[in-house]
Amino acid sequence: MTPPISDMTGVVIRGDGIAARCCAHLLARSGVPVSVQPTDRPRLPAIMLSEPAQALIREIFDQENLFRDLPRIHKRIVAWGRGAGAVELEHTAVVVSEQLLLDSLGPALPDTAAGVDIGVDIDADIGWTVFAAMPLPAAAVQHRFGSRIATAVKVELKPAAEPAACWIESIEDGWLFLIANAPGSGWLLSVGLRPQELLDQSRLIREQIAGCQPAAAQFAASPRIVAPLGEPGWIACGTAAMAFDPLCGDGTAHAVREAILASAVIGAAARGDDPVQLMAHYEARLTAGFRRHLAHCLEYYASGCGGPWWQSEAESVTRGLDWCGRQLSRQTAFRYRLDGFELKAIG
Repeated sequence: MTPPISDMTGVVIRGDGIAARCCAHLLARSGVPVSVQPTDRPRLPAIMLSEPAQALIREIFDQENLFRDLPRIHKRIVAWGRGAGAVELEHTAVVVSEQLLLDSLGPALPDTAAGVDIGVDIDADIGWTVFAAMPLPAAAVQHRFGSRIATAVKVELKPAAEPAACWIESIEDGWLFLIANAPGSGWLLSVGLRPQELLDQSRLIREQIAGCQPAAAQFAASPRIVAPLGEPGWIACGTAAMAFDPLCGDGTAHAVREAILASAVIGAAARGDDPVQLMAHYEARLTAGFRRHLAHCLEYYASGCGGPWWQSEAESVTRGLDWCGRQLSRQTAFRYRLDGFELKAIG
């Protein structure tokens, strides 16, 4: 007889970002003993959440009014390509800091997990470990496709800058992204050269900025993925599994989807499904998603501004696509499908 999920041994979740929070919530709500091991890492100062990302998070946490009072973006203004003029596009998103996002979700574990304490040592009874933060097990190797570094800078916007807009611009040696997060205030993301060097080349975004504060954070902006993404007993999730180029990836939405699938894998294994087949499904699904992201990236980097920087980064993306193709060629057809938050065998 297949045991109910509530009879399974515990799960340790290492990390405390959005993927870790979603995993903890979904598993604990199902009655799984969960231990959360937070990490000490800087939070992202600003995240733009798309409508699909908002809907997923509201559904997981059953909070209909989440994001209702946050600053909203209604327009994206793009100057992409050598000498290209600005094009205005409709865009719907909210802007939030990572810390405020996590705070708005409430406790790391839901009330239904009464008696399960965050940080409780359940090592003796671990069934699975979810790695939502580095470091990973020695078996996991990270594959990075590109060398670009992003710098985040808080800026003062000119009075004429639209308060509900974001701007993106390709430049000879990189690209800039500007997002308003409060009246007269915003965040500038620069990739390639240092922020001021790119602003000196800018035609669109520098006209929106009245002044810049010192750089607040730097982080790798090139896509990366680990392989394997897990084995029976452990699973990588969120940015520990994959990281997306901020140019064309809704990283938060991807992290939430990974958390849903990772939790579903653990639940299906607890109900008696083959963990090897479940992990093969997880690996194939995430790799296919990563390949779609790279294909989207290639469109942007191939059409940026030309020149050595753009060509080098486009070649890195192409190497990533080739790598994904080789990985997926070893995979069999998908054997499971998501039904709500649970994995069900196909056929």
